[in-house]
Amino acid sequence: MLPTHAQSYEQLCSDFAWNIPEYYNIGVDVCDKWAERDPGRLALIHVGRDGASRAYSFGEIKEGSDSLGRMLLALGLAPGERIGILLPQAPQTAMAHVASYKIGCIAIPLFALFGSEALEYRLHNSGARVVITNADGAAKLAAIRERLPQLRAVFSIDGAGPGVQDLQQAMAQHPADLTPLRTRADDPAVIIYTSGTTGQPKGALHAHRVLLGHLPGIEMSHNFFPFEGDRIWTPADWAWIGGLLDVLLPAWHHGVAVVAHRFEKFTGEAAFQLLQDQGVRNTFLPPTALKMMRTVAEPERRWRFRLRSVASGGESLGTELLDWGRKTFGLTINEFYGQTECNMTISANAAVMNTQAGAIGRAAPGHTLAIVDDQGAVLPPGAQGNIGVQRPDPVMFLQYWKNPEATAAKFAGDWLLTGDTGVMGEAGYIRFVGRDDDVITSAGYRIGPGEIEDNLLQHPAVKMAAVVGAPDAERTEIVVAIVVLNQGFVAGDELKQEIQQHVKTQLAAHEYPREVYFVEELPMTTTGKVIRRQLRDLVSGWRKG
Repeated sequence: MLPTHAQSYEQLCSDFAWNIPEYYNIGVDVCDKWAERDPGRLALIHVGRDGASRAYSFGEIKEGSDSLGRMLLALGLAPGERIGILLPQAPQTAMAHVASYKIGCIAIPLFALFGSEALEYRLHNSGARVVITNADGAAKLAAIRERLPQLRAVFSIDGAGPGVQDLQQAMAQHPADLTPLRTRADDPAVIIYTSGTTGQPKGALHAHRVLLGHLPGIEMSHNFFPFEGDRIWTPADWAWIGGLLDVLLPAWHHGVAVVAHRFEKFTGEAAFQLLQDQGVRNTFLPPTALKMMRTVAEPERRWRFRLRSVASGGESLGTELLDWGRKTFGLTINEFYGQTECNMTISANAAVMNTQAGAIGRAAPGHTLAIVDDQGAVLPPGAQGNIGVQRPDPVMFLQYWKNPEATAAKFAGDWLLTGDTGVMGEAGYIRFVGRDDDVITSAGYRIGPGEIEDNLLQHPAVKMAAVVGAPDAERTEIVVAIVVLNQGFVAGDELKQEIQQHVKTQLAAHEYPREVYFVEELPMTTTGKVIRRQLRDLVSGWRKG
């Protein structure tokens, strides 16, 4: 844990030391450890579609994962074999993860809304032997099953069907007395596929130590998590690193109860209601979720929620959202940064750090970061370059699954290149500029989209906005804004000019969008990030038309 006595960021780092044992198993750490100490300790509150909730203790999670693990072993699964988990936030999802880790297999989290093509690629690439899913997932798998020769069995939490076994019935045939495999901290535990905004997704293979590597960034971004009475929730699906390793598993490492709920359709109103009804004290809210919640009028008057910490990451928030967060939640949203391959390496902590406008935080204790060039040379303060993380680092991935070329290309010397551009100041604060291919070069200026998007959100007509570059013979590129309007505003040339003037006068003349397009919604990845590549393609088509 972080040294909670620290009075400053500098003391936080100087008093921190890694404790990575030779032998370590995620499943034992997050489940069996607590079940042995206090089997009745609250682990999970599952809120169903109808709003009804059911509590699960660590003892119940252990019993379920033990039976599930015994069932998987009975199928002949050996350590290192892959198990697909195609489920939304649910008790069985957590049990499947814990069981996979305890028997030494590799979990493959799969997003419940994936289509057949996305599933086929990941299951074929990983060579998954078993998939645990529900009726919806089983129907998708049926269409591709014959093209997955390594897939041995499919189990559904919704009962049996053609080629599908009933999970509960199968588990009931095996006792809850699993002896976990004694895994090393460096043994593989999970493959999480990148969201694939460009090219085919790559499977980031992580070791059991990845959870321990996450803890400093988690504890920092939640103001020295955990406190007595903490209870955490996120709308981020557990199929992604943000839901699984930023919330579920670190919370259970600390014995903190997790609220699980999948919204049929996420709305700001529903999110505030859940925060109130389930007594949530800590939450990870991706920027897209915050932007949707921001459209709700006077939430602090309509709901009684009492949050101790709000963390957010994935895109830079900007001043507008941070100010809204202070007004709404009565606290400063702590930004953090990471990626599937090397997560939670940068964080803010309002308890010991001043918030700097435009900065996403400083290196979390235990992690060494720098701004480096393409060859891995460290750049001076104030210079723009690659955000790099120095290896070795316990949170860093082992490799891309079956892709040594991509693994090698991810590094420049001992620096993992995140693929993101940033600037580090003298005090170590890091400003996120954008993805390498998101930076706009216009009339000699290198322009990151985040600052312009933040400024656009300050206009009363703008509900959501994204900024990309478009080719221009004179300027190399021009800034283009794609805008979703709030209700009551009508798209047109007059509003377009008003928005352009808003950016020109409040931000900078060279950064104002020379073209503005209005859309009903922005294309998003399943993790809630704007797909700028797709926006650039749309803009190209609009300009030609």
